[in-house]
Amino acid sequence: MSSIVQWDSSLISRYDMAGPRYTSYPTAVQFREDISILDLKRALHLSRKQKKPLSLYIHVPFCANICYYCGCNKVITKNRGYSEPYVERLIKEITSVSKDLSRDQVVEQIHFGGGTPTFLTTDQIGRIIGALKDNFQFADNADCDFSIEIDPREADWTVMGALREHGFNRISLGVQDFNTDVQIAINRLQSFEQTQVIIEAARTLQYRSVNIDLIYGLPKQTVEKFSKTVKEVIGLQPDRLSVFNYAHLPDRFKPQRRINESDLPSSPEKLRILQNTIEQLTSVGYHYIGMDHFALADDELAYAQEEGTLYRNFQGYTTHGHCDLIGFGVSAISQIGDFYCQNTSDLSLYEESIKRGDPAIKRGLICNEDDRIRRAVIQQIICHFYLDFSKIEQQFGIDFKSYFRELFPQLQAMAKDNLLELTNDKLIVHNSGRLLVRSVCMMFDNYLTQEMPQRFSRVI
Repeated sequence: MSSIVQWDSSLISRYDMAGPRYTSYPTAVQFREDISILDLKRALHLSRKQKKPLSLYIHVPFCANICYYCGCNKVITKNRGYSEPYVERLIKEITSVSKDLSRDQVVEQIHFGGGTPTFLTTDQIGRIIGALKDNFQFADNADCDFSIEIDPREADWTVMGALREHGFNRISLGVQDFNTDVQIAINRLQSFEQTQVIIEAARTLQYRSVNIDLIYGLPKQTVEKFSKTVKEVIGLQPDRLSVFNYAHLPDRFKPQRRINESDLPSSPEKLRILQNTIEQLTSVGYHYIGMDHFALADDELAYAQEEGTLYRNFQGYTTHGHCDLIGFGVSAISQIGDFYCQNTSDLSLYEESIKRGDPAIKRGLICNEDDRIRRAVIQQIICHFYLDFSKIEQQFGIDFKSYFRELFPQLQAMAKDNLLELTNDKLIVHNSGRLLVRSVCMMFDNYLTQEMPQRFSRVI
C-alpha cells in the first residue's frame, strides 16, 4: 500500500472538523454507568472460553510536574510516597482479575502508560511485572511487545538498564517540542541532550523500538521553530513518531487555562507547521500510517498496514488487534470482545474499591450488532484507507449499500470533492484525503450529534 499523503488545502478547509479519534467504536463518550461487575465477569469468562490472547495496560497516574497542555488522567505530586499504596492496589487488582481468565491465554503485549510510569521506582515496576508473570502466561520474548512511556527527565542509564532487565523492549518518549520558548510556555523544560541520552541507552541496551511524541499547535510555535525540532528528532532516528494536534480545550482541562491563548499559532500557521512536518518526515523515509502516526518502512506498523492486519484501539495503532485488552489502574480502559469498561478516574475511589476486593469499574458499554458492523467499517477505513463492501457483507450477512443507504449521498459528495473514490463495491480514501480520514469515519458514526463534536479535537 502506498504511504503517500498529499496536502490539499481546499479539502482541508472543507472537511477539517472536530470529531472522535476512534481509538474505539463506540467511543468512550458513549460509556454509561449502568455497567455491572457481572457484565465484566461474563466478558472475562467468554475471553477465557475462547482462549483469546491478551494485551495488558497498566496506568500510572502520577507526575512530578504539570504540563499545561496535558489532558491525561494524572495526579500531580512531588510526594513519591503516594506510589507504594498504589502499587499494592495494582498488584491486588491484577491478581483478582486474573482469576477470571486462564493461563492458556498468552499475553502478547504489555504497556505501561500514564501519567509518568517512571515516577515509580524500578523496584516497584519490577514488583508489578512479577505479579503479572505470577498470574499470566507471557509470550516468548521475541514475540512479546513490552513497552513503557518515559519522561526523559525521570530516567537515566541506570533506569533504562533496570527496565530492560524487567523485560521492556519498546519505549515511547514524550518530547512535544525542543524549543525553549515553547517549553517555558507549556511548563515542560526538557533539553535535547536529556532525550538523546535515553535514546542512546535504548540503542545500546538493544531495545527493539523507540517512539517519540511531538505536538503541533502549542503556544509560541512557528513553522521555523518546529521545523528545527523535527530536524533534531530525525537525527535521533526513532522507529516511530506521533505528531499530535494540540486541542486547546481549557473548559475541559484546567491546566490549559495557564496557557496564554494569544501565544497559540493561528490556524493558517498551524496548518503550515503540519504540512512542513509531513514533508520533512516523508522525505527521509517515514511512512504516514495515519492519525498523526509515522513509522519507518521496516517497522512492524508499516508491515501490518501493508498486509492488512493493522488495528486501532485505546493504545493507538497496534499489531495486536486480535487480543483482548485488559486495563489495570485508575481510569484504565478494557476492551474484551464486545465489552468496554473503564475504571474510576478518582484515585481514592479506585483504591477503596480494590481494597474491598471489588473491581473499580465506573462505566462502559456492550456493543450491539449495529455497533459491531460500524466498528468493523471504521477499523478498515482508519487503518487501511480502504473498505471492501463484500467483506463486511460476508462478515455480518448484510447488503452494504442497503444498510448504509442514507450515507451514500454524503459519500458521493466526498467522492465528487476528490476526498475518496466510491465504486460499486469499494471505498478508497485518496492520498489527498488521508489526513482527513476521521471525517470519513464520522460518516459511519451512529452516535454523533450536532453538539457532540464540541467534545473533540479538530481533525487537523
